Amino acid sequence: MTIPDIIIAVDGYSSTGKSTFAKLVAGEFGFLYLDSGAMYRGVALAAKEAGAIRADGSVDEAALQALLPSLELHFERKEGATRLFMGSREVEAQIRTGEVGALASPVSAYPFVRAWVDERLHAFAAGGRVIMDGRDIGTTVFPDAQLKIFMTADPMVRAQRRYDELSAKGGTDTLEEVFQALQERDYRDSHRETSPLRQAPDAYVLDNTHMTLHEEVVWALGVLQGKFGLYETPGLSC
Repeated sequence: MTIPDIIIAVDGYSSTGKSTFAKLVAGEFGFLYLDSGAMYRGVALAAKEAGAIRADGSVDEAALQALLPSLELHFERKEGATRLFMGSREVEAQIRTGEVGALASPVSAYPFVRAWVDERLHAFAAGGRVIMDGRDIGTTVFPDAQLKIFMTADPMVRAQRRYDELSAKGGTDTLEEVFQALQERDYRDSHRETSPLRQAPDAYVLDNTHMTLHEEVVWALGVLQGKFGLYETPGLSC
């Protein structure tokens, strides 16, 4: 089965497994995976290191804006995965911390930051055959993407997933605290002035509340076959 050189945009709520899903689809069908959230985390990390984040956690807007013209963030393939670099330094480990993740939300709310990231994502996706996940990929970054997917799941199921992930890393937050944090994140993402989280009218909805990862990839295969008239069924590795 030959899948055309398209752009697949994956949006949805926090802790729905967007990145895991996108990586699996990329691996199964030969797409380049780009993590838009990693770019925003990269900006947040750079802002923190440059002192554009104040001691109280608030953002120094002027310092942040002055930082961007000289900031070098890019993706490189390494050991079969796409990883984020700041100049010549790989920053995957640093951007995945809870602190940087928390800073990414307020940093990404600035329109000039989103415009800066969008410009780079468009350059990375030139030529297609890219799958990208985030919260406004199909509505703002790539509104003309040939395939759009919106992921959702029951809020408590999402909280449990996030709680399990944090606990495995030694986190001490309770399930109730994680649930509350997700609810607040959903509200911020859905009500921000610039590029709010919303389902594109032409997006396929994937509710993975009760799905395994294998079932999600089978679902994606079915969507690709139906949308693009592909009827040969490949063997799936996951």
